[in-house]
Amino acid sequence: MSVIHCEDFVVSIARALQFISCHHPPDFIAAMIDAWRREESGAAKDAIGQILLNAKIAAETKRPICQDTGMITVFLKIGMGCRFADAGKTLQEMVDEGARRAYLDRDNPLRLSMVAPPVGARRNTGDNSPAIVHCEYGPGDGLEVMVAAKGAGSENKSKFAVLNPSDSLVDWARRVVPRMGAGWCPPGVIGVGLGGSVEKAMLLAKKSLMSPVDMPELLRRGPGNRLEALRLELYEAINHLGIGAQGLGGLTTALDVKILEYPTHAASLPVALIPNCAATRHCRFHLDGSGPATFTPPVISWPEINVKNAGCRRVFLDKISRAELADWRAGESLLLNGVLLTGRDAAHQRLAELRAAGRDLPVEFQGRFIYYVGPVSPAAGEVVGPAGPTTATRMDKYSRLMLEDLGLFGMIGKAERGPDTINLIRDNQAVYLTATGGAACLVAQAITAARVVAFADLGMEAIHEFTVRDMPVMVAVDSQGHSIHHSGPAQWRRD
Repeated sequence: MSVIHCEDFVVSIARALQFISCHHPPDFIAAMIDAWRREESGAAKDAIGQILLNAKIAAETKRPICQDTGMITVFLKIGMGCRFADAGKTLQEMVDEGARRAYLDRDNPLRLSMVAPPVGARRNTGDNSPAIVHCEYGPGDGLEVMVAAKGAGSENKSKFAVLNPSDSLVDWARRVVPRMGAGWCPPGVIGVGLGGSVEKAMLLAKKSLMSPVDMPELLRRGPGNRLEALRLELYEAINHLGIGAQGLGGLTTALDVKILEYPTHAASLPVALIPNCAATRHCRFHLDGSGPATFTPPVISWPEINVKNAGCRRVFLDKISRAELADWRAGESLLLNGVLLTGRDAAHQRLAELRAAGRDLPVEFQGRFIYYVGPVSPAAGEVVGPAGPTTATRMDKYSRLMLEDLGLFGMIGKAERGPDTINLIRDNQAVYLTATGGAACLVAQAITAARVVAFADLGMEAIHEFTVRDMPVMVAVDSQGHSIHHSGPAQWRRD
């Protein structure tokens, strides 16, 4: 019988979370490199290149791959023959203690994103706990652990349906994947759960994402069973949609499709679909009582990637005019210089409340740009931690306030904007720019100064003022209302 010390378990969880914050699984990187080499769309190829460069920087500097360092999910398979020594805490409490140690690490602080209660005050828990913990018991006398940290951009795009038994899963996927938009930061892995009950299908989909990426091998050898044939069919159907990296249009939307299934009721077909983003973070370890787990960074042969800044329009935000905005075109690459503001959901909500109450705002927005970001706290020597974009679509409900009432010139984020916001951008002669999701370290290198200017109590959601030098972005919606997230996928769709 294995005797596992609680401290070894806590230390292992903390080490795992720190490790996956900086290191992608090597199979994921190999698939991304393959997608980058095959990509024919210039915009998509550049986006994948930025993600790969960012992954290399994160691994070398031991800093988070993405500013959203994720909600923690842990799958535990407990051998019936093992026990915990000195167990004064529950499994949940031990996992949460590991989370605290990992996320409050002084050398590599991770962003604290968990809030409680989920409805109402939504105050930050201060240590990224609690984690989501799933347990099962099985044969053996050890402890198998799978740890993941999943960002909200991809989690929010999860889909579920109960289909009729005769319905086509592939046809359903063709319908729902375009509705997910680009907020999940493709290319990534799609997890599918089939059967069981409502909650079982969702759990299967989430667990399937822990499997290694093996689609390149499956494409080479062909399917060997029914599920592999279905994986291939879904993979091809999703990639034929032309959504591409960051929703810009291209060959690769899904790097792999994973499926787990379970028997279900004769009158039912529960189906869950959960995407993993370009910041795929997970690992496995085994405890047998001999001490805590250790993690070794993978050896990766990185390709030579040059992000093409030559020829990009260099923009100076401090002297910008609407006439200059009118000259920009959707799909054009820019390098931003000067001062911009940041703001996310909570900051926008507070601005709306202040405005509705007739109170003065703490910041002037007229003629300025806002970047949708919640950065990681800086480590020693940093101006700011990793600071990639969050999903802009969530801020659509505030677009009228920001553009018409407050006179904002431009917005920066990731993913598409809704039709009403695109119309507001056009009518107010503004612009929406997109930065690459999953390139948080790369973006942070362009930030030369940062300070909080409002709502400090919101933590990572406070309004910051960033000074940037040659921050790479693309015009996603120009002042005439043309959207690259519409034209790009339409160009690359293969019916």
